[in-house]
Parts: sequence; structure tokens; C-alpha cells
Amino acid sequence: MNLVVFDLETQNSIDDVGGRGNLRLLRMSVGVTYATADSTFHRYTEANIADLIAELRSAEAVVGFNLLDFDYEVLRPYTSDDLRRLPTIDMMDHVRRAAGFRVGLDALAAATLGAGKTAHGQQAIVWWREGKLDELFAYCEHDVDVTRRLFEFGRANRYVQFHDRNYRLRRIPVSW
Repeated sequence: MNLVVFDLETQNSIDDVGGRGNLRLLRMSVGVTYATADSTFHRYTEANIADLIAELRSAEAVVGFNLLDFDYEVLRPYTSDDLRRLPTIDMMDHVRRAAGFRVGLDALAAATLGAGKTAHGQQAIVWWREGKLDELFAYCEHDVDVTRRLFEFGRANRYVQFHDRNYRLRRIPVSW
């Protein structure tokens, strides 16, 4: 089975484009996938975004964190395809439904894997604007790897976990 784990970074912030209602204006800076078919990371920019979309279309399932509400919306101006129709495992959507609220990737990864993100989305925009593509790709690739590892843990153990506001470890059942 070819699962494609995917994440992207944007050229602009939500504030730059006038709010969450304008995600399509964010523009992709870089995208990274990890394909289980070849166990390889693939890197994309706007110059080869058609190849990224083709890889997503070829996947038996696309795996990610907040794909449905964010990443696919950012990609909307680049394709006439409705990416939300792709076979998708949006881990954030699963966790939100199971927990009743949103839990971030960093909180889940830290409590479940003992690893987290190396930076945040605002830093990625700074790197883009400074032309630091090596740092930007490394950050996005790390996020894809953390997402892949969290997905694999959840699939094998049927749960992921996070620390709540009272610092108690809480398990969230998952079925992906």
C-alpha cells in the first residue's frame, strides 16, 4: 500500500491574507511528502507543484495533520481537482472528533513519541522570505517525519496521547 504523508509551508501568514477565510491566498512555499512505496521524502516548490498534486492523486491514502481544513485549501488555486475527495487520513480530524477539541501536532508528538516540532509556521515564513530554503525544507521534512511516526504509533497501538491543562497524560483512541 502506498501511503503518502504530506505537509506544506506557506509564503504568507493568515494575517497577511486577511484571515482564515482566505487560506487560498497563502501560497505554498514548500511541500514535502514521504511515500511508503519507496520510503523516500520528496520535496516540492511552486515550480513543480503539478508533480506534488500528481503524487497525492496516486496515493492509496494521503496522511497528514489538518489536511482537510488547511493544506488542501492552500493547494486549491493550483489545481481544478477537489483534493478533499482524495482518500485522506487527517489525523487532526480524527483526534478532534475523539477528544472533542483540537490538539496540536506538537503536543501529541511530545507526549506520544517524546519528540516534537523543531520550529513553528511563523518561522517557516521568515525562512521563506529570507530565501533559506534548506532550513525550510528541513523543518517541513521533520514535520512530515513526526507526522509519519505519530501515524504509525497510532495505527499500531490504537491511541495517541497528550498532556491536558492539568499536565495529566490523556490517551485518545484512534482508528486509522
